[in-house]
Amino acid sequence: MNYRELANKYGTPLYVYDFNHIKEQFNEFKNAFKAKKSLICYAVKANSNLSVLKYLKEMGAGCDCVSIGEVNRALKVGVPKYKIIYSGVGKRDDEIRDALKNDILMINIESEEEAQRVEFIAKELGVKARISIRINPNIDAKTHSYISTGLYENKFGVDVESAKKMYIKAQKSKYLTPIGIHFHIGSQITNIEPFCEAVKVVSSFVRSLKSLKIDIKFFNVGGGVGIDYRGEETINIYDYSKVIFENLTGLDVTITCEPGRFLVGNSGKFLTKVLYEKRSSKKRFIITDGAMNDLGRPSLYSAYHDIEVIGSQADVSKADVVGPVCESSDFFAKDRELPKTKHNDLLVIKSAGAYCFTMSSNYNTRAKVAEVALINGKDKLIRKRDNFNDMIQNEITCI
Repeated sequence: MNYRELANKYGTPLYVYDFNHIKEQFNEFKNAFKAKKSLICYAVKANSNLSVLKYLKEMGAGCDCVSIGEVNRALKVGVPKYKIIYSGVGKRDDEIRDALKNDILMINIESEEEAQRVEFIAKELGVKARISIRINPNIDAKTHSYISTGLYENKFGVDVESAKKMYIKAQKSKYLTPIGIHFHIGSQITNIEPFCEAVKVVSSFVRSLKSLKIDIKFFNVGGGVGIDYRGEETINIYDYSKVIFENLTGLDVTITCEPGRFLVGNSGKFLTKVLYEKRSSKKRFIITDGAMNDLGRPSLYSAYHDIEVIGSQADVSKADVVGPVCESSDFFAKDRELPKTKHNDLLVIKSAGAYCFTMSSNYNTRAKVAEVALINGKDKLIRKRDNFNDMIQNEITCI
């Protein structure tokens, strides 16, 4: 693809997504699980653009949503309600109410108090709420501490003993129907062992629930399968599915998966132009028109994204790639070996399809950027660039 042509046509900064790559990744996941009853629910938080959701829906994907806004996005593009799961640590009463009114597949419960709120609201509406409970198996996913979710020190889920009490109580309730179990131990996991440990713990627990006549129908293994950002050896999806299959022998359940990053992460490129270079006595800086408000992963996690300079390959030396935002944390790379650049040179920041645009903001009153899809060699605008009026439309001058 010609990044320079795309940059000239749509302007920079710019997100570009290869939808053919998304299709390949989805089919790899789908084929790995086709031997068993399965439901692949895309993790909307990774990239929530409506065109991305609709494209995956057309291939048969459901949606894992962590806000009522994401539920509404899924419904808007026509994802069947029986393929939508509502997760998340904190849900307001009005959000729970909307989820129940929309009759989605299930609500993932993360605490005893949350179960009580769901039961109360279900009673108020005169319905039975289909629920699953998120188990925290206390397993170290060996990933960044900010995206680890399966240890007791993390805010997510409940321990097995607490979950057992919650399931028994839900089974007796007139307004709760426990149909699923869920765990998600972290994100960007590149070692299969943590998944093995988690599946063993949770599948054993499901067998104990079945012995209590609690009919778990959905076994949700969450997401978290990592991608290659800088040469990591990643998990083979068939090996991943095999581990799950082996531990569920004899259990009549639908395996539910929630891939996000795996499907869209390496589909995306972030294009940004060089404004100019700046040198101090100790540092070389490449200053770009893109910034941390556009792509925040390096600032937030010190995450690595490969960077390609289009054109120049001469005079390579270490440089920090930084943006215009007034924060020292506004960078895309530090001490990266890159060629000398000049005004309007184009940088391609790779692996930008997941947790990039969805985490963007209007900080410093900077406009959110445009998004473009590449499908079978054709480019299509799937999100317009913000303008100033878009940013201030909900503000009210009261003085």
